[in-house]
Amino acid sequence: MTLPLDITKLADLLRLAAKAEILPRFRRLGSGDVRSKSEPSDLVTEADEAAERMIRRELEAFAPGALFVGEESVAADPSLLAKLADAEFAVVVDPVDGTFNFASGIPAFGVMASVVWKGETVAGIIYDPMGDDWVMAERGAGAFLRRPDGEAIRLSVAETRPIEAMIGMASPGYFFGGERERILGNLAKVRFFANYRCSAHEYRTFAGGHVQFVLYNKLMPWDHLAGTLIGTEAGGYVARFDGSPYMPHHVDGGLLLATDKESWQMLRNEIIGH
Repeated sequence: MTLPLDITKLADLLRLAAKAEILPRFRRLGSGDVRSKSEPSDLVTEADEAAERMIRRELEAFAPGALFVGEESVAADPSLLAKLADAEFAVVVDPVDGTFNFASGIPAFGVMASVVWKGETVAGIIYDPMGDDWVMAERGAGAFLRRPDGEAIRLSVAETRPIEAMIGMASPGYFFGGERERILGNLAKVRFFANYRCSAHEYRTFAGGHVQFVLYNKLMPWDHLAGTLIGTEAGGYVARFDGSPYMPHHVDGGLLLATDKESWQMLRNEIIGH
């Protein structure tokens, strides 16, 4: 399909912002450079804000008609998020996904962007500043690992496994009360699950064929639009917990990706339950 902007140029912009505004601050943040937002573990740093400002400024030059939806922009103006549902053309950006890790000096964070066109996610990019490469996808064209020298490797999800042999990524911190206890208890049915506190790397791990599922309850577009498109273009199956398609404007309903529809249904029944 014809995209409303140059996806390679957008990918290169994420790399440029990381090198200019993020990596120079890694393990060099001062006490006033990190602040809490909704809770002590929900952090924003000077790197998040500086990188988002740079990406937004540069995007205005080559995608002037796009609605810009950045995580920090929405934190400053929550009404911006509602505009995504009706936008014909939008670029959604997470300048530092995994801010808790970044602020803690843990090298597991990423820069994410997605392109929404007429209500659908049509492109997704996840850049890893530490590894200096991207995973990216355009709707209908497959998912690829791309390196700065131009090498591109097609990505494919893992082979299916029975539930007792499955390895996955799950974020139980955004389930609450008895629901969290139930989900955690049901996750004992799989062989192993992890949580990197960084959806960028969790989606990369899924699309690269290393785990059989990823599971989330909190849905913000900058955390999931790029990763779900990349995961499905790598051959996976994604839906909200009720089986409905995941759309750019959704902010609730949970999210489950699996290697195929049959595995998705089994995990939905065994892990989410009723």
